[in-house]
Amino acid sequence: MKARLRRRATAATIGAALLTLAAGPLPTAGAAERSGPGERAPHGDGRSGLVMVLDSSGSMADDDGTGRTRMESARTAVGTVVDALPSGFPTGLRVYGADQPKGCTDTRLALPVRPLDRAGMKQAVGAVQPKGDTPIGLSLQKAAQDLPKPADGTIGARTILLVSDGDDNCAGSGGPQPCEVAGQLAKDGIGLRIDTVGFQVRGAARQQLECIARAGNGRYYDAPDAKALARQLQRSAQLSADGYRFRGKPVEGTPTRDAAPALTPGQYLDTIGPGEKRYYAVDLDGTSTVDFSATAVPHPGAAVDTLDALRTKITYGTGSACESSSEHFFQEEGATPLTSAVARIPSPKGSGGCDKAGRYWLVVERESKPGSDAARWPLELMYGVEEPLATGVTPAQSQPEYGKGDKDAALPTGNPQDVTGGTGFNDAKQIGQGVWRDRLLPSQTLWYKVPVGWGQQLRYDVEFANEPTVQGASSVWSYGATQVFTPARAPVGGGTGEFNPQTIYNGRPMALKMGTVPVAWTNRHESHPNVIPVHTKGGFYIAVTLGAKAAEIAENPRIGVVLRVAVLGTELAGPQHDAPTLGERDDEGAAGLADKKGDSPTGADSKAADGAGWSGVVIAGAVGGGAVLLAAVVFVLARRRTTAATGPSGYPTGTSNTGRGA
Repeated sequence: MKARLRRRATAATIGAALLTLAAGPLPTAGAAERSGPGERAPHGDGRSGLVMVLDSSGSMADDDGTGRTRMESARTAVGTVVDALPSGFPTGLRVYGADQPKGCTDTRLALPVRPLDRAGMKQAVGAVQPKGDTPIGLSLQKAAQDLPKPADGTIGARTILLVSDGDDNCAGSGGPQPCEVAGQLAKDGIGLRIDTVGFQVRGAARQQLECIARAGNGRYYDAPDAKALARQLQRSAQLSADGYRFRGKPVEGTPTRDAAPALTPGQYLDTIGPGEKRYYAVDLDGTSTVDFSATAVPHPGAAVDTLDALRTKITYGTGSACESSSEHFFQEEGATPLTSAVARIPSPKGSGGCDKAGRYWLVVERESKPGSDAARWPLELMYGVEEPLATGVTPAQSQPEYGKGDKDAALPTGNPQDVTGGTGFNDAKQIGQGVWRDRLLPSQTLWYKVPVGWGQQLRYDVEFANEPTVQGASSVWSYGATQVFTPARAPVGGGTGEFNPQTIYNGRPMALKMGTVPVAWTNRHESHPNVIPVHTKGGFYIAVTLGAKAAEIAENPRIGVVLRVAVLGTELAGPQHDAPTLGERDDEGAAGLADKKGDSPTGADSKAADGAGWSGVVIAGAVGGGAVLLAAVVFVLARRRTTAATGPSGYPTGTSNTGRGA
């Protein structure tokens, strides 16, 4: 009997049309904005850091329209940023145009990159007096040298944050071209990102800053006034400080199977460039389930195409695939972490081609369209082995239906608890059933971990807050997204018709629903791509993402988000048939989460915003008394379906496509 090729092939169309919001004034989240240091431990690898490059040329002495000079506003903004950064995060300051009335070599490191010295940073920027030229290209070259260098296979988040009110006036006088410098630095430096903030710029100056950010794998932030300058500086700096915390043993995959490094179960770190394949060898027995995942972590907000892909495969023999899976961004606002996962699951009778013991290869492939981020992406690999059940143990039947955990399930209500999500799988914040409140930045993904036992299922909602918006934001649309992952880091839940992983966001309340089927050992032998991975208990991961364009919408640096989390069902003591329970829950399951004052589950859920801290629940239908009508906007995220065909070896062939921006 030939092994079955399980492929993830999902399709989702996400639409938004004539949504109405609950009537009445909607409070904002600005009063609760957390800006204190120490929310999350800083990178401790000695390879991460931030260097601000501050324009101190003569034009920074001009009035910014408020009666203050641009430099005075910049000093205030930098002070706001350093107050918000976590203690200990390596931060430095470079200035240009500050020492000479004229000169294209006028660039100086005003404060070395070292554990955050708030007083020193404020003192350094306070001493700067604008007077000279704008040697941006040279300053970028020097700034890259100011940052700590990666070594010994470590991967850090290194950011150059350029703040300027004009373009480089030295490039035409023999100085290096800023865009060319940015492109070369990004190509040569793994983990290096160049963000730019344009302070009251337009025309050629803005175009140059946008070019620098694009070439430097970063993001351009527009700051038309002093408040915007502080907001955008804080966003870029926090993205650097809150970068993905990697964990694993360095390994270097090969472009072919020849000489591929042999892996044992564990966690590894590698990198991957556009169009590359990376091979890793593994020796498998004939009975265990093998889980393999690859998480690519591009620079937040870097250029990506909708169908840029990360693929994983398990192959054997002369290249036959036991399993193949692809994940796509399905948005082009900017890069976010992307995880693809596969599993070698022996057939029930053990007679499949992939059931044999022997040498196999784990393969990761990156596909990028022209114009997408050309940097090498850090790659975190997980390789795990699940031993078969003991002889004589009969597993419980599979659980392929959502049941009480469908999209209409009632979830917890009431006042939320504050929580700070993690930067990735390794430091995901553990939460349980309840209502949780957090804040996230444009281009950021936050991570949470929820224990789910045998026979239980995870069901949650994500609500993006009603936020005060900036002038001109009414025509800008971004997105919010979520994804749930199994303990083996396999993405599940989206594109089933039951749940959608993405929604539009324009500063007004939007919500997403997501969940899994109940955990059952036998789910691994089902056919649905969102059932197969849910086959072992453990910590399930929730990832929540906000699109990059939200930086053009929201007035607050961070945007509020509420998670309503339920773990439904009675936990069983094991995967076996007739396993005893570990505890009793309300027989009504989700209904037991209703307001204890007598509200029905439906009624309780319809008031989800009450006490949540972020206002507003999206209601599909007309709401009287001054409801706000949103213009109909439809996001069509094409997910190609491919009908399986039989290849020369008898295995189904075709393309698997599934993916999230989370």
